[in-house]
Amino acid sequence: MVSGLIVAMDGPSGSGKSSASRGVARALGLRYLDTGAMYRALTWWMLQLEVDLGDPAAIAAGAGEPMLEMNTDPDFPGVTLDGTRVDGPIRYPEVTRAVSAVSAVPEVRSRLVALQRELIEAALKEGGIVVEGRDIGTVVAPQAPVKVYLTASEEARATRRSAELAGTTVAAQRVELARRDTLDSTRKADPLAMAADAVELDTTALTLDEVVAEVLRLVKERA
Repeated sequence: MVSGLIVAMDGPSGSGKSSASRGVARALGLRYLDTGAMYRALTWWMLQLEVDLGDPAAIAAGAGEPMLEMNTDPDFPGVTLDGTRVDGPIRYPEVTRAVSAVSAVPEVRSRLVALQRELIEAALKEGGIVVEGRDIGTVVAPQAPVKVYLTASEEARATRRSAELAGTTVAAQRVELARRDTLDSTRKADPLAMAADAVELDTTALTLDEVVAEVLRLVKERA
């Protein structure tokens, strides 16, 4: 176990963040936090209540309502909303299409970033944590000694996403990823961006084991 360590893993959808982050956390004996799942959970909750996601004020009004809990075990990560596990529903296509709109609202980001920092502080008492998202190195944990920004070619990302999701195609995912990239990188509140001191890692031609090994090398070098 590496003690007192934060590894920030940022990058767009399909870059391999989740699998790599969990692999690194397991290898180092650290906790693991998928911040994207938190935004998805809040989006799913608002869809159930038929909140108008075209109205930022309506989104902001509900941002603080549901009780959100995260399991940070890399072998059994999970999301609980008001006492109910929602790991499956938050991956539904309708949530994927809507999550960028919800995550762009400052009130949503304020609440979830505060919760993410609380989870990081709790994990540091147990040894450390690998945190994945889109603004970890720039906003959530700029103090992290290890920051990695994962990228991959458009084709590789679309192929990976289509393999994960039933009923879709590579072409459809290429369009969807381009849409989300634009929304996430141009939003005013905490846009998707690479931290100035992050190491960019192109995963296009790498296996999962190779990506994990490279991040572990960076940990050894920087931590």
